[in-house]
Amino acid sequence: MPQGLPRKIRVAFLLQVVMVSLAVIAAGWLVSLVIQMGFVRKLSESEASNFFARRAVDSDYDVPHGRNFDGWFVPAGQAATGVPAYIATLSPGFHPMDERALQVRVEKRPSGTLYLAYDQDRIDRLMFAFAVLPIVMGLLAVLAVSALSYRVSKRLVTPVNWLARQVAGWDPRAPDIDALAPHRLPPDIGSGEARQLAQALHRLGERVEAFVTRERNFTRDASHELRTPLTVIRVAADLLETEHGLSSRGERSLRRIQSASRDMEAVIDAFLILAREGDIEPPREHFSVADIVDEEVDKVQPLLDGKPVHLHVVKHAEPELHAPSRVLAVMVGNLLSNACQYTDSGDIEVRIENDRVSVRDTGIGMSRETLQRAFDPFYRADQDAGGMGLGLSVVRRLGERFGWPVVLESVPGSGTLATIQFVR
Repeated sequence: MPQGLPRKIRVAFLLQVVMVSLAVIAAGWLVSLVIQMGFVRKLSESEASNFFARRAVDSDYDVPHGRNFDGWFVPAGQAATGVPAYIATLSPGFHPMDERALQVRVEKRPSGTLYLAYDQDRIDRLMFAFAVLPIVMGLLAVLAVSALSYRVSKRLVTPVNWLARQVAGWDPRAPDIDALAPHRLPPDIGSGEARQLAQALHRLGERVEAFVTRERNFTRDASHELRTPLTVIRVAADLLETEHGLSSRGERSLRRIQSASRDMEAVIDAFLILAREGDIEPPREHFSVADIVDEEVDKVQPLLDGKPVHLHVVKHAEPELHAPSRVLAVMVGNLLSNACQYTDSGDIEVRIENDRVSVRDTGIGMSRETLQRAFDPFYRADQDAGGMGLGLSVVRRLGERFGWPVVLESVPGSGTLATIQFVR
C-alpha cells in the first residue's frame, strides 16, 4: 500500500515542518532587518538628544561611550581634532558605512557637533543573541512538537493501516478472514475502535464467506436439479416424435413442448450464468448472429397467429461472435416476445448490422416514465399482460455481463426500437 495513511501523514508533517520553518525564518529575517535598519537609527537619535539635553544643563557632561559605540563632541567653532577623518567629513544625519562595518550618526546643534559610531560586528552579535538564537530555538521547538505529533498520529493510524492491508489482500472468492480473528490481532490494535472495526470486518467476512458458499452450492445444485427434468421432457418428446399416427393437433402440441423445453433450457443457462461470479467465464463458442436470430424468429411465429403483423429479418451484415450462443438467444428471444405481445398490427423488423441487432415494432410503445423503468425487475406497465416482468431485466443483466449494452427507444402509439450493441 504505497499510498497508505502512514505515508500520507509523514508527508503532511514534513510539509508542515517545512512551511512553519520557512515562516519562522522569514519572520526572523524581517525582525533582524528591522532592527538593523531602524533600531540603531532610533537608538543613536535618542542618544544624541539625551547628550545635548544633559550638555545644556552641565557643560562638562562627558561624551557618551559604550561597549558597542564610540562618541566624539566638537564644540562650535573648533576643529574636529581626534575625530577620524572618514567620520569628521560626514554631513549631519545617519550614515551606514558598510565598508568599515560602522553605522555613524552626525548630530549638529548650535553648541557643537556630536559624532556617534556604532560597531556593526557587535550589533550583529547582538542580533544573533536577540533574534537568531530565538529563531533557532523556535525551529527546534517546532521540530520537537512535530516529531511528537507524528509519533502519536502514526500510533493511532497504524491499526487502521494494518486493517486496510488485510482487507485489500482478500480474495473475493476466498477471503482470509482468519487474519482478523480476535486471537490473531497484533498487540498494537489495542482495545478501542480499531479492534471493534476488526471484529466487525471479521463478522462481515464470515457472512460473505457463507454467502459465497451458498451461491456456489446453489449454482451446482440448480444446474443439476433443473436440467434433469428438462432432459426427461426432451427425451420423451423426441421418442414421441418417432411415433406414427399423431394427429395434426398432437404434432403441433409436440412441437410446442419441444420449443418450450429448449426455451426453458436457454433460460436456465442464462440464470446460471448470471449467478456465477464475474471472473468465471462460461463456455464460449463461435457462432453466427444471423443463425441465432433466425431460430428465435421461428420460435415466436406462433405468438403472431391471428394477428395482422408481418415479422421479417433484414440482414445488412453477417456478424459472428465468440461467446455463449444461448445468452444471445435468450436476449433476442425476450425482445422478440415483447414485440409480438405488444404489437397488434403492422410489422416487426429484426435488423442485423455488423455491430448490432435491433428489433423494431409498430406496437403500443412506451411513455417516458415507463421507458425509465422498463429494465426494473417485476415492473409491468400493463398489469393485465402476461409474464412476470423479468424479461427486459434479464436482457439488460446479460448484456452488461458480456459487454452487449441494450438500448431502448420508444414513442407512445408508434412502437419501440430495442438494440443490442456488440462492443468489440
